[in-house]
Amino acid sequence: MRALVLSDIHANLDALDAVLASAPEHDTVWDLGDVVGYGANPNEVIERVRDLGKVFVRGNHDRACCGLESLLDFNPIAASAARWTRTTLTSEHIVWLRQLSEGPVLSDGPDVSCVHGSVLDEDQYVMTLRDAWLPLKESQTRITFFGHTHVQGGFASNEEEWFKLEPRYHGGNEPEEYELPLRNGLRYLLNPGAVGQPRDHDWRAAYALYDGDRKTVTFHRVPYDLKMAQQRILRAGLPDRLASRLREGR
Repeated sequence: MRALVLSDIHANLDALDAVLASAPEHDTVWDLGDVVGYGANPNEVIERVRDLGKVFVRGNHDRACCGLESLLDFNPIAASAARWTRTTLTSEHIVWLRQLSEGPVLSDGPDVSCVHGSVLDEDQYVMTLRDAWLPLKESQTRITFFGHTHVQGGFASNEEEWFKLEPRYHGGNEPEEYELPLRNGLRYLLNPGAVGQPRDHDWRAAYALYDGDRKTVTFHRVPYDLKMAQQRILRAGLPDRLASRLREGR
């Protein structure tokens, strides 16, 4: 089983197309939520992803943009983008978003599950080892893929020691990858990073490849047409900040 693991596409069509064009051979796609929100191409992105695989979990922006959740907890920029997305989505795509699963969703038998925030709360941000401690203990699977933070990497534990996992890259404008062997005796929380709006100070689109046979997860970064993505946001009348932050990677 080789699964392409995507998260936080956020309606960034150019980043998604670059990821799909560069992705290694895979059997299926697992999507960890926030397909829409922030970016200027929600309908086109949904059309791309909806037939790629069968494992989808919903994100908070997915819920907000299809009307399942109020915008009271969103900051003004995120709320503005969600309101714009609500008026832009087709009725078919609104229905599709409303039917997404909450998670955790079993994606590879009893060994792997997929969530947006954490197994404890779909909206929880798992940023630190302290955040990861209880989700690692409570997870029903050895490996949990999560998104929401837009930060590639993750956490692992053997019940006695706890580890933060950070892919190592040279940076720049070229594609890079970092392979993580999945060791026996460890439990993992792994974040593929954000396809459409990274926040780990690397502007390149992020994703991961899970290989169940080789017992590895390979993290990837790939450049995309950043200027086009920014132009789409500005032309749509979305907040300027959503365009500028793509270059900053935060």
